[in-house]
Amino acid sequence: MKNIILLIALSLILAGCQNGPDKSIESLIGEGNIEAIKSKKQEISEQQKILNSEIRMLDSAINAMDKDAKILLVTTVKANTESFKHYLDLQGDVKTRQNVLIYPEMAGTLLKIYVEEGQSVSKGQILAKIDDGGMNSQLDQLKAQAALAKTTFERQKRLWDQNIGSEIQYLQAETNYQALENSVKQNESQLAKSTIRAPFSGIIDNVMLDQGTVVSPGTGVAIFRIVNLSEMYIEVNVPESYLEGVTPGKDVKVYFPVLRDSVFTKIRQTGNFINPANRSFRIEIPVPNSKGNIKPNLTARVSINDYMNSNAILIPQSVISENSAGQQYIYTAIDSDDENKAVAKKQIISTGRTSGDLVEVLEGIEVGDLIIKEGARNVRESQTVRIIQ
Repeated sequence: MKNIILLIALSLILAGCQNGPDKSIESLIGEGNIEAIKSKKQEISEQQKILNSEIRMLDSAINAMDKDAKILLVTTVKANTESFKHYLDLQGDVKTRQNVLIYPEMAGTLLKIYVEEGQSVSKGQILAKIDDGGMNSQLDQLKAQAALAKTTFERQKRLWDQNIGSEIQYLQAETNYQALENSVKQNESQLAKSTIRAPFSGIIDNVMLDQGTVVSPGTGVAIFRIVNLSEMYIEVNVPESYLEGVTPGKDVKVYFPVLRDSVFTKIRQTGNFINPANRSFRIEIPVPNSKGNIKPNLTARVSINDYMNSNAILIPQSVISENSAGQQYIYTAIDSDDENKAVAKKQIISTGRTSGDLVEVLEGIEVGDLIIKEGARNVRESQTVRIIQ
């Protein structure tokens, strides 16, 4: 309004200057007399100052006589119920229980490697062969001796059943047979260690030694690393304050920043021990890995739905203030009339969970209340306001 009045006044001055006895601005500039131009500018500036002073006087009079000019303009939002889900955001690492280094169980030369890196293998499949140092021949001899001992024992038993022969002969034959049978089993078990087999189905992630390498147990040198990427999970430490809300079966969204991909799953297991060092408990979240692109130790962001209210009242955080006693409050607009005038009323509230810019209100607001939004920081108790949309 002030700018419009000022423009009109200046236009009148310019028009008066052009139509009066004085020369017009254009002709004055055209003459190129710098002193005359400066003088004209000074004259107009003085007139502008007088007009600005008169405009301020008019504004003061308007404000004193117009009661509506003092009314604060505000916007409002109506309190309604809606479904509210709170998510707890944490970070974890992908793990797998089937990530194993395979070590030799007997000493010898690595005769043959049957698999390559990246190859899929089945449980029990032969991966490599170690030189048995003649154990196979020794086993054949033991089996032959055991077969003979078995025949001798069976014949001695038939004689003993007919009361022929001495008891000591029968017991010696039985003992000899059992001892050789045990020796055969022990040698078979030892010989089996020369054949390295896959402990579970998975992928050969790394072949660490070459054929012809001399290997030995207890040296800490592995031959293979085998990984099963289908049995992946994320381990997360959750603060103990969320113990009640974070339970098995709760929905979880997992985001992998490196892959720029998300998967949806549920909590499989929660720990029963609170770590005294960081006051947290462990949870386990299974991760579907149909694409095979999720790897062990991959970083993941986990959003756990730890709380839900199907009839929550949510309000913006920006409208909430706090008094010296630590109480939170908002202003509502009451007694609205046809001219959208209302009265501001302070409401002490109790809040719950927060999600983004929204806060759940537990007490202090009813459905349908008009909550002052814009202007909430400037309004005062019982102040008249005008609601604009």
